[in-house]
Amino acid sequence: MAKAITETDKTVKQKKGSPAASTQLYLDIAEIKDNVVILKNGGLRAILQTTSINFNLKSEEEQNAIIYAYQNFLNSIDFPVQIVIHSRKLDVDKYIENTRATGEKNENMLLKKQTIEYCEYIQKLVEYADIMEKKFYVVVPYDPYRVQDLNMFSKFMRNISAGDSIDGIKRRHKEFEELNKNLTQRVNTVKAGLEACNLRIAQLTTPQLIELFYQIYNPETARNEKIEDLSKIDIENL
Repeated sequence: MAKAITETDKTVKQKKGSPAASTQLYLDIAEIKDNVVILKNGGLRAILQTTSINFNLKSEEEQNAIIYAYQNFLNSIDFPVQIVIHSRKLDVDKYIENTRATGEKNENMLLKKQTIEYCEYIQKLVEYADIMEKKFYVVVPYDPYRVQDLNMFSKFMRNISAGDSIDGIKRRHKEFEELNKNLTQRVNTVKAGLEACNLRIAQLTTPQLIELFYQIYNPETARNEKIEDLSKIDIENL
């Protein structure tokens, strides 16, 4: 006789036979909302994008000031942060599209021809020279105490469990508001510390987070199939 399956035993799973769906089951990310990445274990992650500094071009006095400010930043936090450098092929499609549209409207035939030739040159240059761009991110975490207190074995077993239980989803939604308040405090601390280093900091919004992970997990597809304008999509009802 088959074992009865209670409501708490149910597991949220994608249909079998779909490679894409089965891959999604093994991602740590449960959902993204309110500019925050929510993990399946209930932890929250805010991602800040930051500018960079060419340290070697600074004077000795400026270098010492930056080092001192960064030291103060490290001393001001009592939680871990992750610094990520994301390298990808330079995407100039939008720039070329706008430039070409401007050239098409030009009544001067010579300038119109030169603009179109310029667009073609830039497109070929990026394609054949394989020009890369780097973006810098700081990941700020906040985990519920039930996750922080897990031992190494419990964390390992949780990571290899692909399913996401209904109880887990309900618990995440119940805890979200309180955890997000604590996460916001950490984000403000990190922003203040890095801005003191003369860096510009911006927290990624929900559409930006979705686009970032789409590009990370689908690098080739993202080049040819641009993600839609998420500001025009009702994400909650997808």
